[in-house]
Amino acid sequence: MKIIVPMAGRGSRLRPHTLTIPKPLIPIAGKPIVQRLVEDIAHVLEETIEEIAFVIAEDFGVETEENLKQIAQSLGAKGTIYYQDKPLGTGHAIMCAQESLNGPCVIAYADTLFRADFKLDKEADSVIWVKQVKNPQAYGVVSLSENNQITGLVEKPAEFVSDLAVIGIYYFKDGSVLKQELQAVLDANLMHGGEYQINDGIKQMQAKGYVFKPGKIEEWMDCGNKNVTVETNGRMLQFLHTEEEKLISPSAKLENASIIPPVYLGDDVVIKDSTIGPNVSVGKGTVIENSTIEQSLIQNYSTIKNAQLKNAMIGNYAKYNGNFTEISIGDYSELI
Repeated sequence: MKIIVPMAGRGSRLRPHTLTIPKPLIPIAGKPIVQRLVEDIAHVLEETIEEIAFVIAEDFGVETEENLKQIAQSLGAKGTIYYQDKPLGTGHAIMCAQESLNGPCVIAYADTLFRADFKLDKEADSVIWVKQVKNPQAYGVVSLSENNQITGLVEKPAEFVSDLAVIGIYYFKDGSVLKQELQAVLDANLMHGGEYQINDGIKQMQAKGYVFKPGKIEEWMDCGNKNVTVETNGRMLQFLHTEEEKLISPSAKLENASIIPPVYLGDDVVIKDSTIGPNVSVGKGTVIENSTIEQSLIQNYSTIKNAQLKNAMIGNYAKYNGNFTEISIGDYSELI
């Protein structure tokens, strides 16, 4: 089994945090978004992952590429890097990894997380992962037949089609079939809004009789902007706490500190005269003094003093001292 992960560019909705690292490498409960994504996919598949192919922009840098390869290696897989030189849509991004697009594979966009407990229907030619939502008009949704086959894909339907939203994760029994259809899309210059879309390749597969089934997930968590990323961090912490995963590093130092679970504390974190939690992640090497912090995401090697924070997101190597609330500051920033 292979996993193809289109990562696009750095992203603008999470600035300033994505000015120094790509969005998929921002940590959620102590692990990069993309690492949590591929680990959860591997858990659902219950199969050996042979390769994880990451499609990135060329300016991500050598360090990012090495980090991505290490994520693949942690799952016993080969990590492969492909480049998308122009932002020409999902179909184009997938075709940038066409050398890896063969045999059983999963395609997953790197700005979403999920929790699921369904069994993959490997008799189907493809499985599209979906989540029941309250406002389907805001999403791309699938329509289903009476025998639970996907018969159509509709983007932001004005009239009700179904309440099953496509979350951006797909299984294909043979990736080379999708590759063939997406190549036809590119050759025909079939674009929407200046982009090539995976949906056009899927619709051509359906027209040829390939069977698509839904894979329904329980939880779908977005990491699109600061507020939803902080919320997703909190929800993930709650799941991990319920599953009794160890969230506090043994090297974390607590001095007159109150911890309200769930809280993630990375290696060598120092908490002094402070109350932390619930729903807070603190990255390795960060020092927090005389502060109260809840529902927040703080990354590595930052220093926070005299703070009352809620719904805050703070980057790496930042320094913060004061009473600002609902802040979002990036790497190497200072508010003192």
